[in-house]
Amino acid sequence: MSGLISITDAEFEAEVLQATKPVLAYFWANWCGPCRLVSPSIQAIAEIYGDRLKVVKMEVDSAPLTVKQYHVEGVPALLIFKGGNQQQYHEGAITKPKIISMIDAHL
Repeated sequence: MSGLISITDAEFEAEVLQATKPVLAYFWANWCGPCRLVSPSIQAIAEIYGDRLKVVKMEVDSAPLTVKQYHVEGVPALLIFKGGNQQQYHEGAITKPKIISMIDAHL
C-alpha cells in the first residue's frame, strides 16, 4: 500500500509495531508552522517509497498515549520503526534530502 496513512493511538500497534516493512511515523500538529514545511516532503516520500516503506502520520493532540510512550516533545517528529522497534528519532524541521538519507539507512 502506498500513500500517507493517518492513524490514532488505537491503531499504532497494528499499523506500526506489527508492520511487515519499515515504518516512518510522522508526528505533527495543525498549529505547527514547521510541520507545514515538512508535510509536503512526507507526502512525497510516502508516494515514492510506498512499496518499501509504510508512512503514517499522527496528530499529536489526538494521540497522547503514543506521544507519551515515545517521548515526542516537539513537532514535527519523525520516528523510524523496523520489526516493531524504534530505530531512529528526529525532532524539528528537516529537509526532504535529509529525510531520504535517514530512511535509506534503514531500508
